[in-house]
Amino acid sequence: MFKKKFGDTEYGIGWLPLGGYVKISGMIDESMDTEQMKLPPQPWEFRSKPAWKRLIIMLGGVVVNLILGFMIYMMILFVWGKDTLTTEAVPNGIEVSELAEKIGFRDGDKILNVDGRTLDNVLLINKDLFLRSVQEVGVLRADDTKETLQIPEDFGAQMFESGDLRPIGIAGPPFIEVQPDSPAVVSGLLTGDEIINANGVDIKSYSFLVDELRTKKYDTLKLKVKRDNDQIVSKIIYPREDGTIGIKFYNTIEFTHVDLSLKESVVQGFSYGYWTLHDYVAQFKYVFTKKGATQVGGFAAIGSLFPAQWDWRGFWSSTALISIILAFMNILPIPALDGGHVMFLVYEMVSGRKPNDKFMEYAQMFGFLFLLAILIFANGNDLYRAIFG
Repeated sequence: MFKKKFGDTEYGIGWLPLGGYVKISGMIDESMDTEQMKLPPQPWEFRSKPAWKRLIIMLGGVVVNLILGFMIYMMILFVWGKDTLTTEAVPNGIEVSELAEKIGFRDGDKILNVDGRTLDNVLLINKDLFLRSVQEVGVLRADDTKETLQIPEDFGAQMFESGDLRPIGIAGPPFIEVQPDSPAVVSGLLTGDEIINANGVDIKSYSFLVDELRTKKYDTLKLKVKRDNDQIVSKIIYPREDGTIGIKFYNTIEFTHVDLSLKESVVQGFSYGYWTLHDYVAQFKYVFTKKGATQVGGFAAIGSLFPAQWDWRGFWSSTALISIILAFMNILPIPALDGGHVMFLVYEMVSGRKPNDKFMEYAQMFGFLFLLAILIFANGNDLYRAIFG
């Protein structure tokens, strides 16, 4: 906990639930004489300032978090540019899950637009369907006919409840790259092999294979692979304790790298920051479901946002995301957070009077205990997942 004292009032910044660094304004030093607080406010004191000035101060931390996140995204785009995957770069189109198939998508479709927008990366359609209330998706069928699919309003909720957050993938053969000193090497798999069957399940594409291995934990893997000469080879693999077998997947699909000017980086960085905030707020509603509550994470979840191996771009992307998350979490109308103070200040500005001091005392106590409970719950989820997977 960092603390600094200004006059008779101490301000502090510390870790609070969901990984939030939040400013708790007006914490009173334990050594302060409580009788002093009963005296009339002095002109230089924070509590004597007009409500609108106090409101500006309370919103300062939130605004700084947002500005920092947006500026980092602008910097990332200017330094590293962006990678695009247009429809033209996906010759085999998409492959879809049963959930996507129910609303009209078909294997081999090509995504033309989403609510009239052309996507820089067609893989981002899953995020759009999940979080952005998509209404229409234009597709080009395998027979070169164009259709407009109407997306159900609750499709994002369907994705969440079914656990199918990637209903649309890129169609293409699932080639593998074998890592040294791995179960895959011991079994005789070779880089360039194409997996066509896993434990009796026919593998249709790269994304289908990834989902199959992620959702099912196998003690033994019986694979059928196709070699360069179209030879079919059967292999038995015993995964490591963590379930991995030492292979990476790659596709013949190639992303196109685009460098951006400073002006383009600012414009697109602002757009990226806005949609990052929008998507985080949109997914927050799932926290209040039974399934969503089990996925709330604490400090371990925050750490997992950063790349496993050091990567400057990944580090700055995670930092920008956390800064935007903090802005949103800190503006929630919970006593003890800035959002709680904002709520009471808005009440004061509308009603023309301050809330009762005793009420404020109990409200702050309730807010603190509520945040403490969330902190324990979130980190308890982390511990449960670490122990039981």
